[in-house]
Amino acid sequence: MPTILQIDASVRAFSTTKPSRNSLSKSLSNGFKEQWLAKLPNTKFIYRDLSKTPPDFISEDWVSAAFTPESQRTEDQKAQLLQSDTLIDEVIVADIILLSTPMYNYGMPAVLKAWFDQVIRINKTFSFDLNRGDFPLKPSLSGKTMVLLTSCGEFGFEIGGMRENMNHLGPHIKVTSHYLGVETFFEIGSEYQEFGDERHAKSIQKAESDIAKLVEQLTSRL
Repeated sequence: MPTILQIDASVRAFSTTKPSRNSLSKSLSNGFKEQWLAKLPNTKFIYRDLSKTPPDFISEDWVSAAFTPESQRTEDQKAQLLQSDTLIDEVIVADIILLSTPMYNYGMPAVLKAWFDQVIRINKTFSFDLNRGDFPLKPSLSGKTMVLLTSCGEFGFEIGGMRENMNHLGPHIKVTSHYLGVETFFEIGSEYQEFGDERHAKSIQKAESDIAKLVEQLTSRL
């Protein structure tokens, strides 16, 4: 059975008792998980709600520790990287990364950027070698799948859309996930949240339908 690392980044909660206040991205993520477990109940899920346990922002001391060879690190440097080590270990064992996030100010929430900064680390998830020429970075992990589930207040952020050049969420995550060993990337999202009209309702319905199809596609391969 695969291991799925489920990461939710919205500051809003998900609750079955107060659905009107639910985070849309977390609702999509929960729907994915429920449908997946209905088909493969023995799947292991590792869960992180970044709004409840926000990763630390990296610091100058963190960077210094990361670039110090492991055998030469002081106890203080090891402590600086302890959270990073834990988060990276979760990425390493995951076959699928299920990531849900809203679009905040046309990009990712600060807690999600902090998570990426903690887990994309030299000599852990990528190597650096100038002998590779103009592309010296190389992922150390491979073979992972990412399912990105998003929610946006506006619309038209897709390729060719009226706000394509304002989308700093999906494209950013797709690029950075490469350095976590992600080789297969899926993105499903809902839009029009700020409008709250029929378009928004249809967008959610389409996202839920696309998730059901994706779960069927992925589980059928296992």
